[in-house]
Amino acid sequence: MNPVFLVLIVVLWLYMLWVLRRAELHAWRFLWGSMGLFIILMLTVQPWLTQPLARCVSAMSGFVGRLTGAYTAYFKYGILFIPTAESSVTLQVDFECSGIIEIMAFLSLLAFFSVYRGSEKALISVVGFAYIMVCNALRITLICLSVHLFGVQAYYIVHTFVGRIFFYVFSVLLYFYVFTKPQVVRMKVGHFSYEHSKENP
Repeated sequence: MNPVFLVLIVVLWLYMLWVLRRAELHAWRFLWGSMGLFIILMLTVQPWLTQPLARCVSAMSGFVGRLTGAYTAYFKYGILFIPTAESSVTLQVDFECSGIIEIMAFLSLLAFFSVYRGSEKALISVVGFAYIMVCNALRITLICLSVHLFGVQAYYIVHTFVGRIFFYVFSVLLYFYVFTKPQVVRMKVGHFSYEHSKENP
């Protein structure tokens, strides 16, 4: 991407953040900040991080493959080799399967989520990153085991429906415990706070 165009995007994003902060439009600042950071990360970090993430996911999934003997991971190339009763299948962990989109979205939302302090955000970023990686590796594992057990015809259903539902259910759990629950617990209405009422029943 053209560096000048990227710099213009970043400058415009920072300027609007400053304007929204001065105007005390916190909800709009959260939306603008998280969406802008996501776009910037996808333009800058994503090209460098996608392949290492794909290799990590294939290596993590390959651990189960070695234990069960159901498939083999060539993590250097992000490839999984799955023998079936009829033939064999080779799956490549690419951009979509690397988890990069989900990780960038989570980090972007967390960066502008005002409930947490800076140190809390740093810790949650690391835990959330690892959690998404593990869930994605489990999704790939589910696909590989299904193809090994039920044949190539199972790939479309498991990859398109079962695997995605599996991954999104665990993503919803992450978002609930990171964003929804803390927001409710720390919510203040006038002089009343759920946090204080919990401490002093």
